[in-house]
Amino acid sequence: MAKRQFKLKTNESNELIRAYVGSKDGPTRTRYQAVRLYGEGYPVKEIEAITGCSRSSLMEWCRTYRTHGIAGLVDKRVGGNRAKLTATQIETVSKRLREYTPRELFGPEAYTQDGQFWTVEDLHRAVKQWMGVTWQSRSSYYELFTACGFSFQRPAKVFKSRREAQVADFEEQLEKN
Repeated sequence: MAKRQFKLKTNESNELIRAYVGSKDGPTRTRYQAVRLYGEGYPVKEIEAITGCSRSSLMEWCRTYRTHGIAGLVDKRVGGNRAKLTATQIETVSKRLREYTPRELFGPEAYTQDGQFWTVEDLHRAVKQWMGVTWQSRSSYYELFTACGFSFQRPAKVFKSRREAQVADFEEQLEKN
């Protein structure tokens, strides 16, 4: 059985504790804690149980700590959806959403009958047409609406095959009775 080569000095352990306490980012805190526990001699199985990380992740974090120090343990991951549109592209989408209505872009193929307001389905089609980008999650479109300064409202449920003349006649009959 190989003897553990990675040992932390007291000042390094204290530095990791201070970084752990001062961090608000969960994944980064987990890395600080896991590296500190490993460097203090805790068994790997116990560290896995405490932090929920895998052995391979733990070893990678220890390697990173040795080469880059505490700064190397900071979580640098960025969500996949965020990377699909740049800030400039989001600004372009925002301007176009204000400039056009779904009816103007898609005609009678707009998701709502009047085509006056943007829906997730219309936004999906517009972003795909303008930027060539699609997301699998509806929440990504909600976030894009928010980034563009739009609020979320549920559209009225109106059937596309609805005949306005017949509806008016029906409502007139209801008033007479």
